[in-house]
Amino acid sequence: MLLLFKTVSVYGEKNLKAPPPVNGRYRLTLAENLPNCEKSDTLTLNIQQSGIYLNASVLPASANADTDEKHSLAGIFRNQQLNLSGKVGRSILCDIPRPQNDPLNSVTIQMQLVEKGSMTGQLSINGIPPTLTFTAMPQKAEEKSHKLNSH
Repeated sequence: MLLLFKTVSVYGEKNLKAPPPVNGRYRLTLAENLPNCEKSDTLTLNIQQSGIYLNASVLPASANADTDEKHSLAGIFRNQQLNLSGKVGRSILCDIPRPQNDPLNSVTIQMQLVEKGSMTGQLSINGIPPTLTFTAMPQKAEEKSHKLNSH
């Protein structure tokens, strides 16, 4: 019994690793503006993580740190790669006031975790070519508290 426990423990330590934490808010800086949007070069991605499973929401960069938007994206984190898909309103993507019937766009986000928690990736929006590249930088806790204190 002791030998079996030791074998299982050694296997677990070598092969079963928890994914690195990616919880939090990220500032997405698009390489170019979205077509038909005046000011869409920066967005905020809010990620909630449970193991390899992710829920996320896309917010306009102008959103307050305490803004709590419904998580409209879901995905998986494997091999340093995040894949998210779901629906996001056009008003969020273009950072414009939300109309009553905000059209939803199907969105796919693929990101690769690089150094110090930052990521690079691609954003695909159904019906809007081309695929847009972006960088994602984690927003620091100090930025959040500074924004809260400044209001």
